[in-house]
Amino acid sequence: MLSNIGNTLLFLNILLGISIIYLSLQNLKNRKVLISKSIYHICLFQSTFIIICFFTLVTAFIISDFSIITVYQNSHSLKPFLYKVSGTWGNHEGSLLLWVIILTIFSFLFLLYNKHHAKNYRIYSLIVQNVLILGFLFFLLFNSNPFSIILPIPKEGLGLNPILQDPALAIHPPLLYVGFVGSSIYFSAAVASLLTNYSGKLFAKSIKTWVLVSWTFQTLGILTGSIWAYYELGWGGFWFWDPVENASLLPWFAMSALLHSLIVLERRNLLYFWVIILCLLTFILSVTGTFLVRSGILNSVHTFANDPSRGIYILIFLSLMIFVSVLLFFNKFKNSSYNLNSNSKETFILINNWFMMFYLITVLMGTVYPIFTEVLTDHKVSVGPPFYNTVIIPIVVLFLLFMSVGPQTGWIKNKSYNLNLLLKILIGSILINFCIVYLFKEYSLLSNFIIISAVFLVISSLIDLYKSYKNLKIDTPRIVSHLAFGFLILFIGINYNFSLEKDFNLKLGEKKNFENYSVEFKDLKLQDFKNYKAVIGEFKINNFKENSNQSLYPEIRIYENPSTITYEASIRSGILKDYYITMSNIDRSDYYNIKFQKKPFMMWIWISVIFISVGGFLRLYKNAKKNY
Repeated sequence: MLSNIGNTLLFLNILLGISIIYLSLQNLKNRKVLISKSIYHICLFQSTFIIICFFTLVTAFIISDFSIITVYQNSHSLKPFLYKVSGTWGNHEGSLLLWVIILTIFSFLFLLYNKHHAKNYRIYSLIVQNVLILGFLFFLLFNSNPFSIILPIPKEGLGLNPILQDPALAIHPPLLYVGFVGSSIYFSAAVASLLTNYSGKLFAKSIKTWVLVSWTFQTLGILTGSIWAYYELGWGGFWFWDPVENASLLPWFAMSALLHSLIVLERRNLLYFWVIILCLLTFILSVTGTFLVRSGILNSVHTFANDPSRGIYILIFLSLMIFVSVLLFFNKFKNSSYNLNSNSKETFILINNWFMMFYLITVLMGTVYPIFTEVLTDHKVSVGPPFYNTVIIPIVVLFLLFMSVGPQTGWIKNKSYNLNLLLKILIGSILINFCIVYLFKEYSLLSNFIIISAVFLVISSLIDLYKSYKNLKIDTPRIVSHLAFGFLILFIGINYNFSLEKDFNLKLGEKKNFENYSVEFKDLKLQDFKNYKAVIGEFKINNFKENSNQSLYPEIRIYENPSTITYEASIRSGILKDYYITMSNIDRSDYYNIKFQKKPFMMWIWISVIFISVGGFLRLYKNAKKNY
C-alpha cells in the first residue's frame, strides 16, 4: 500500500517537473506576459507531493512496513522511535529522497520570493532547477527506489547501523543537505544569469539570501558531524580528514568565498565572474561529494553501500553539469575585464578567495589522490592529518592576519592604515601567547604563530564589535563570524598542541599513574537496555595537581539487530577541559585496553562554530528586516 503511494507520487513529480519545463519554455516565447499562475500552482503541487512522498516513507519506517526493502534493511520493530524516523535518511535511498525534497522546495521558494527580478532570469532558473530535480527523480525511481518491495515479506528487519543510532546523526544529514542541496538554487541562478545576461547588483541580491541559508546550515551540519565523531567513534578527535568529512568541507570553502564575493558584487558591481564560477563550483562539489560517498570507491564509516551503477549514474550526471557549466562560463568569460585598486577592501576579499581556493584544492587533492593511485597502481595509499596539517597550517597564519586587516580597509581606495593600533594588537597577541605557553608548559614555533595570529584576529574583531555599538553602519554579523572563527582557530591550536593522551592495559582493581594523573579501574558491570546490552566500566580519574577526582563510565555495547559491538566513550566535559576515556576488551584475558585523554577547551570549539553560524543567522535577519 505505502509502496504504491510512494511510487505514484514519485512518478507524478516527474510529470510535474516535465510540465514546469514545458510551460516555462512556452512562457518565455511571450515576452509581454508575466510568469503564468499555472507555473506557480504546479510548483506548489510539486513541492507538496514530494513532501507527502517523504512522509510516506517515514510512516513506513514508523510502522515497520518490512514489505519495503529500504525499511527491511535499515530498521527493526524494537528500535526506539527516534531511530526509526532517522532511519528514513540513514540510508542511500531515503537520503536521496531528502535531496529531492530540498531541490524542489528551494525551486518553489526562489520563484516565489524573487518576484521583483527579471522574468526571463527567474524562468531559466526554474528550468535549470527542474532539470536537476528530474535527474535525481529518474535516479530515485529507476536505480535507487526507496519504495521497492520484497517478497515474501520478512517478519523482522535487519536494523540500523548502531553507530548511526545517535541523536547527533539524526539531525546531521538534514542540516548538511540544506547546505549541500541548497547550493543547487544558486547554481541554477548562475546558469540563468549567463543565459540572460542578468548580472550585477540585482543578481547579487537575488541569490544572497540563498547562499547565506546554505552556508549557515552547512556550518551547523559540519558541527553536528564533528561532535558525533568526537564522542561516538572513540578516537577522541573532532576531525580526522576522513574523505567523507572532506566531502562536506569542500563546498563550505566555496560557499565562504562566494559570500565574500557577493559583498563586492552588490557594493561595487565587481567580481561577477568570481560569483558565477563559485556558484557553479559549490554545487558541482556537492555532487562530487555525493559521487564519492555513494559510488563505493571510498572506505569510511560514513559511506553508503557499494553499488557501481549508482556511481556511474552520478558520474555521468556530474560530467554533464561540469561540461555545460564550463561551456557557458568560458563563452561569457572572454568578454570580461575589471580593475581593482590594490589598497582596497575588494582586493582583500579577492585575496580571501584565493586562500579559500588554496584550501579547497589542497583538501580535494588529498581526498582524490588515493583513489587515482589505487586505480593506476593497484596499491592503496592513505592521505591523513600529517599531510593536511603540514600544508594548511602555515598558510592559516597568513590568512588570519589578512582577515584581521582586510575589514579595516575602505572601499575603492584605502586612505591609511592605523599602523599604531595594529602594532598594539600585535604586541598584545604576543603577550597573550607567552601567557598560554607559560600555563601549558609546552612550546612549538608553528603553534606559537597560530595562536598569535588567532589572538590578533580576536582582538581586532573585538575592537570592531565595540565600534559597531557606536556606528550602526559597521557590519555586526561579519564581526561575529570573524570573531568566532578567530576563537575557533585559537582553541583548536591549544587543543591540538596541549592535549594529553595515554594508552595502557588494566585489569579490574588496578591503577595506572602518569604525569599528574592516576586512572583506577574501580568496577565492571553488565546492564540490559531496550536496544542493546552494555558492559559498563567505572574509572576514577585523579588529578594530583588540582587535587580533584572524576568518575567516568565507558561502555562496550552489544547490539543484536544487526549483531555489532561498539565502544562508547565516557566524557566529562568542563569549561576548561574534557576528560575522555574508552575501553575495549583484550581477547582471552582479564585485561582491558584503556585510552585516556585530556582535551583542553573542547567545549569552546563547539561554541565557536555555533557563533560562526550565529553570524549567518544575524545576516539573514538583517537582510529580512531591510527588505521588509
